[in-house]
Amino acid sequence: MSTSRLPRDFYARPTLNVAADLLGKVLVHRTASGRTAGRIVEVEAYIGEDDPACHAAPGPTPRNAPLYGMPGVAYVYLNYGIHYLTNVVTEQEGFPAAVLLRALAPLEGIDLMRRRRARLTGRRATSIDEDDLCRGPGNLSKALGISLRDNRRDLIRERLTIEDWGLDDCAIAWSPRIGIRVGMERPWRCYDAGCDCVSGRITRMMA
Repeated sequence: MSTSRLPRDFYARPTLNVAADLLGKVLVHRTASGRTAGRIVEVEAYIGEDDPACHAAPGPTPRNAPLYGMPGVAYVYLNYGIHYLTNVVTEQEGFPAAVLLRALAPLEGIDLMRRRRARLTGRRATSIDEDDLCRGPGNLSKALGISLRDNRRDLIRERLTIEDWGLDDCAIAWSPRIGIRVGMERPWRCYDAGCDCVSGRITRMMA
């Protein structure tokens, strides 16, 4: 199978275009414990300081600095002190925007994903359904072993990458973003409506 890492200019585009084009691409994490990979099936876009749900809404801070930086870099943060969420920085340097990775369909390292999820939840590894391993952004990061150590990682050059494996056949759909308290009306959640690994409710298809 021929694979290639997505180039910098893939990310240096309007965020909604990047969000749609990320569906079907593969997130890969190489660690000392092994390699894990999953097809991206659900994402959300966060765009600019005028987006109340974007971390850039208050303006530049030390925490949100990656959003203003180079496109194609990971922005990983701890949410509510519990879950690490994995984002991909988009647009041009200086304009804060990113795509949150919400769900994957597991492809490689499934046993390792199960062990990681079980270790953090207390569940038996064999009891975690494959479709549920990377459903939801917190579970996605747990299953792939992503943490704050991966914040600011260059997705083009380092051990955490997004690649094209030729798996782009997705039933693309859009809906309002979920799991937030502001900016909920913006239809910036993009997902594969034909995939059982998607989190939240399946809504309308894009023509």
